[in-house]
Amino acid sequence: MLNLTGCHRGAFSRVHRAMRPFSSISKESYESQVDALNEKFVEARDEIEYAQEDAETTYFNESAETARTAVNEVLKAYTELGESLAEDQRGKLQRSMGLKMEQLKAEIAQLDHLHA
Repeated sequence: MLNLTGCHRGAFSRVHRAMRPFSSISKESYESQVDALNEKFVEARDEIEYAQEDAETTYFNESAETARTAVNEVLKAYTELGESLAEDQRGKLQRSMGLKMEQLKAEIAQLDHLHA
């Protein structure tokens, strides 16, 4: 099954792990990138909420597209960050952010059904 970023289920496929050298970033850099990811997550959730409010209006299509774009940016940033991490850091990221990413996917899928 493909997710919104076009990757097969699971943000970090075995292929990416095998092809990418294991690296480790500093704790400060990791925390900074996770903070930026959390900010993008909040922005994406806001955009989804705005689109839901616009469900019965002429603004819905534009709001929904803005929400989809925001969600895709978050998912891309999450995937890229995960791919740049060593295995232990990747696991930490998945534990702390994985459910949030799944939440975004579910919310954007619900949005698609509002105007279907």
